[in-house]
Amino acid sequence: MNLYMPTSVYCEKNCVTAHADEFKKLGTRAMIVTGKHSSRANGSLQDVCRALDSSNIPYVIFDEIEANPSVETVVKAANIAKKENVDFFIGIGGGSPMDASKAISLLTKNTDKDEHILYEQVKLDYYPVAEVPTTSGTGSEVTPYAILTLHEKHTKKSIAHRIYPAVAFVDYTYLKTSNRSGFISTCVDALAHLIESYLNTNANEYNRMYAREGFRLWGSVKNSLVPCMKPENGSNESLDLSDEEYETFMHASLIAGMAITHTGTSLPHGLSYPVTYELGVPHGKAVGIFLPGFLRNYEDKSDVHDVLDALGFSSISSFETYIRTIIGEVEIPIEIWETDKKAILQNPAKLKNYPFEMTAEILATYR
Repeated sequence: MNLYMPTSVYCEKNCVTAHADEFKKLGTRAMIVTGKHSSRANGSLQDVCRALDSSNIPYVIFDEIEANPSVETVVKAANIAKKENVDFFIGIGGGSPMDASKAISLLTKNTDKDEHILYEQVKLDYYPVAEVPTTSGTGSEVTPYAILTLHEKHTKKSIAHRIYPAVAFVDYTYLKTSNRSGFISTCVDALAHLIESYLNTNANEYNRMYAREGFRLWGSVKNSLVPCMKPENGSNESLDLSDEEYETFMHASLIAGMAITHTGTSLPHGLSYPVTYELGVPHGKAVGIFLPGFLRNYEDKSDVHDVLDALGFSSISSFETYIRTIIGEVEIPIEIWETDKKAILQNPAKLKNYPFEMTAEILATYR
């Protein structure tokens, strides 16, 4: 068995300001990596800026990270960071800015390299990275992964380097400005991390401890997502969750990140990337549509039963009904689906995490 989780985690309300001294350990000049809107709306950007100011650490803000960030955006940020003599990075937001901050760190540190090093299997140094998650989905604050969009290949792909954040500041209050559809999508992403980690070639009794606790937490609040889909409320209204529910989803996401750190993700994630790229379907929703098929076809039915039982579902059918209720349906055009199936069958990174044989005939039932 192997267990390795090197990120220092502070998980509490107001943790950014309470532990501002942690930034001093990372470097002398920071780049804050974020998007245009959400980190300002939820207060996380202001908290980080105040923490840096209190420690007299100069910083620059790069707020051009898009959903599913591209290699081109990462290169742009790294060029600015080099000119500004940045020596550590702070990702604020969901998986997009957190993943991007890792890749930007690598490019900034290696000034004699270009973007091709992102996908080359070579050992390279990188500058320290801190992460401040504001969604309850990706777990990127504790994983070594960074997923970027490759426009030339019409998909998303993890960079070849494992970049663990030095420190993560996890504060559930940043979730409170989330819109309904976005919140549900990220929560389903965390659920997929738990399931794909537990039902994985690399699963063992040590790393399954994370998944089991994640199932317990996620399952305890799963019903709070169902009312969020009332059509009369609209998908962009604020959620009506309690502080305890927000905190539980955030904890479940964090633990789900710890789970996939040790196993990687599996087929639902691999199948989701072309759906997100070609159809614009949010990542968590794109992953979620493949979860019922994944469970239905997984050969070890005892393990599937354990997953469903831990989440509080009586059957795969009840699980599928629940997932379809909270995320809706996605119609995948046949040409995209055929290309997607072919791509996953030629993806050794995802196939090796699935402990059974996979064929085009089996995959056909996932849609």
